Amino acid sequence: MRARHQLTTLLLALSITPFTQANDFVFGHVYEASHSHHKWAEWAADEIEKRSEGRHHIEVFPSSQLGNEVELNEGLGLGTLDIIYTGNAFAGNAYPPIALGSAPFVFRDFDHWIAYSKSDLFKELSQGYEESTGHVPLGLIYFGQRHVTANKPVLTPEDMQGMKIRVPDAPLLLMFPRAVGANPTPIAFSEVYLALQQGVVDGQENPLPIIRAMKFEEVQSDISLTGHIYDSQPIIMSSNAWASLSAEDQALFRDVFQEAAEQGSLDIQQQEQDLVPWFQEQGTQVHEVDREAFAEAVRPSLTGEDVGWTADQYQRLGAIE
Repeated sequence: MRARHQLTTLLLALSITPFTQANDFVFGHVYEASHSHHKWAEWAADEIEKRSEGRHHIEVFPSSQLGNEVELNEGLGLGTLDIIYTGNAFAGNAYPPIALGSAPFVFRDFDHWIAYSKSDLFKELSQGYEESTGHVPLGLIYFGQRHVTANKPVLTPEDMQGMKIRVPDAPLLLMFPRAVGANPTPIAFSEVYLALQQGVVDGQENPLPIIRAMKFEEVQSDISLTGHIYDSQPIIMSSNAWASLSAEDQALFRDVFQEAAEQGSLDIQQQEQDLVPWFQEQGTQVHEVDREAFAEAVRPSLTGEDVGWTADQYQRLGAIE
């Protein structure tokens, strides 16, 4: 109730009528307004309003305005949020198998990830999440390959020994740094720049579009292209918001957010290709690495007893063509 009151107060301060009609929806995420994910969230909101002839309105709040990743996920159940982007690892807190999509070194390349996003396996994992939580995944949007930044090159697993590296506050995302002997330090996304600037951590790991959007190159001299995770986010609608829609409008929301996910994924993939020379022009050192050495260090952890997915699900993902 306190969280809902805080959100209502915020919406009133912004001259937005909170929760007055069933066709008004709140979409929250942690990414900067300059990031592609926000652009496609706003595109989806515009399309929903247009195609529903004004019956549905979505207000999008970027930059962790409505909370960090954990709080956004909690907001779905509390009724303070209707739609979110969230990492597979955070969705995995509620339904562990879906976290497989953000495990390290499980995708061969972008085409493999695309095939997964359209696969029966992902449909099954989404259905399992929906049955477990009541909330509905509407699409899966590519986030990019996660790479390590630091004030030194990170070319081998040995270069990460003892390195204090920021990670999101999700258990799965501790797997890679622990496997290579680093010291993973969970810090909220909005606080990472300051933590790097003040030396609270030695480095962090994120896709190139995020590194640029958050201006991490201002406080980190080197990007090492570890590509350890082909990351993505489900776009999730709360059970209550979903139930408020007619069957026709549910189909509309699915169609629009699937389009946004597909186009947003291609947008991020193009940015990844364009940003390496851009960072080099800014004076950032960009390093190719021996990815197989990192993958070899992580591989035993992917089939450990404490992972959230089954051996069959892991093998099916690897077999996707």
